[in-house]
Amino acid sequence: MVEQLLINNDDYYVPDASQLVTEDDTPVDNFACAKQQRLLVASLYSSLQNQTFLAEANVGIYHTDGQPPIVPDVFLSLDVQVADNWWEKQNRCYMLWKFGKPPEVVIEIVSNKEGDELGNKLRTYEHMRVSYYVVYDPTQQLSEQALRVYEIRGRRYFETTETWLEQVGLGLTLWQGEFEGRQDLWLRWCYQDGTLLATGDERAEVAEQRAQKLAEKLRSLGIDPDTL
Repeated sequence: MVEQLLINNDDYYVPDASQLVTEDDTPVDNFACAKQQRLLVASLYSSLQNQTFLAEANVGIYHTDGQPPIVPDVFLSLDVQVADNWWEKQNRCYMLWKFGKPPEVVIEIVSNKEGDELGNKLRTYEHMRVSYYVVYDPTQQLSEQALRVYEIRGRRYFETTETWLEQVGLGLTLWQGEFEGRQDLWLRWCYQDGTLLATGDERAEVAEQRAQKLAEKLRSLGIDPDTL
């Protein structure tokens, strides 16, 4: 049992962060999962620049005193942010008693049958009251269903066919395309109209295409854009 500290001389206790394992430096993942995680996290930070949120991959979430953290492939937590002094022990991972709330979305990417995504992990996120639990199974290890979405209703998760996550104002969709030089079927964030949340590279490509069209228009008017 982790030693507890008395806070503000009242009856509220929290675990002593100095005794928690905030990282063990032993991640074991595969190329596909790592790239999928980057896509999900990077597109949020590229597209939601005016919102306060925290999104990360492979960062531990401490949820219950005396229990080890659970480490989701990707999580999204709204209206919170990492402390400026993020190297301090109590700020290195997601501790529910510091952030005051669980993440709204947790995504697990299935690569084998050992992760127990539909068993213990589901029950843990359910106990934490994570609003949406998403299981992405691209190689159909668990069933023929590649994407499962669970929504918390009261104390329990209910599976839904709805991929628009109303409580966070974002949706999820499967997209065939290229990311970081790799063609595949990717899980992507999207808006309600289906528009994808773009990565930084995608935004830069669109900006470059617009600049080229503008330059062509200027040249058609007899103006050399290089002289402007």
